[in-house]
Amino acid sequence: MKKQNLLRRVAGGIQAAERSVARAIDSTQKEFKETVQAVRERDPAARSTAEILLLYSGVHAIMAHRLAHNLQKNKHYFAARAVSQTARHLTGIEIHPGATIGKNFFIDHGSGVVIGETTEIGDNCTLYQGVTLGGTGKDVGKRHPTLGNNVMVGAGAKVLGPLKVGDNSKIAANAVVLHEVPENCTAVGIPAKVVRRGGVKIQNEQLDHVHIPDPVAQEFARMERTIEELRAEIADLKEKQK
Repeated sequence: MKKQNLLRRVAGGIQAAERSVARAIDSTQKEFKETVQAVRERDPAARSTAEILLLYSGVHAIMAHRLAHNLQKNKHYFAARAVSQTARHLTGIEIHPGATIGKNFFIDHGSGVVIGETTEIGDNCTLYQGVTLGGTGKDVGKRHPTLGNNVMVGAGAKVLGPLKVGDNSKIAANAVVLHEVPENCTAVGIPAKVVRRGGVKIQNEQLDHVHIPDPVAQEFARMERTIEELRAEIADLKEKQK
């Protein structure tokens, strides 16, 4: 009798999981269509729906994430993670199942993109290859960025921590964003600074895609200043000891 009850519970659990997976697949069909439409609107190289569906790794990663996220919401954590990790191996794009992503999301090229667990992305956003929406290791709970609607993040950019990038803002290629970016702004550099607001260049800012500060050179300069200060202190101490 106990074995029969156990078998019934196991069978019931399997059936419930199957129903959840079926619902997840059904709910993602509409999202798939929106993803394909986003690619057609934003990628001039896209020639056909078949090409987008079969050959675009960014689309494959987004489709897998929609399924994984629905599984996560239904508390099928292992299955969700299995889907996301399989997609990472196939596409080179890692999106945690817990990340919340809005409509018409587009990852162009996509290789090396990483999106953390508590990331929130609004509608009509675009990421290019090498983008990281990650944490700093200092936060708990909400650890990853929130992107508003119509945000573009350029190739190689890193947006780190539970900060917000406002609607209609752009993050330049290779920028490192550590602080909030208001809406309708363009941020450039390491660390990123806002150089345009509402399409108007901010005065006294010389940053652009070419003139990006070199953090390594800045650190060497700081070390040289410190060494000179220490040399002066040592010389002063020697003078006092005479």
